[in-house]
Amino acid sequence: MTDQEKAKVKQAVEKSASLVESSELDEQEVAEEEKHHDRFKDATDNLKETTEKLWEGTRHAWSTATFKAVQYKQLAQKKIDQSALHKKISAAHHDLGKLIDDLREEGKKNILNLAEVRAVLDRLDGYKETAAELEEEIERIRAAVPVAEAGAEKPE
Repeated sequence: MTDQEKAKVKQAVEKSASLVESSELDEQEVAEEEKHHDRFKDATDNLKETTEKLWEGTRHAWSTATFKAVQYKQLAQKKIDQSALHKKISAAHHDLGKLIDDLREEGKKNILNLAEVRAVLDRLDGYKETAAELEEEIERIRAAVPVAEAGAEKPE
């Protein structure tokens, strides 16, 4: 083998060694990139999970707040209706008392069996039935729970 051939072989060996070394560096760089990518993916997954939990908590809070607002509105309206009904009952009691007193002064007998008295008593019975229904509705509204709480537990 001539010196020139030896030099070419030496260059080829050096070039091969350089390529092998370069290949090892590339593998290390790829491994570092994969580690960096994995850390980035983990961080992204954690951020996504945290965001989903935060959003779910926000949705739950919003749902609960709107439910409570609607519930309060319904209760307030029922209380207003109940108050108006109690005023009607008081007025009917007043009317009944005055009617009975007037009839007694006129000397009427069997006052409770007279049509006028029966009409006022029937009106009072109707008011009392309506008052009982209102009270039941108020209790039903108070006992109601949001759909999210009825079907699932609150998020942590």
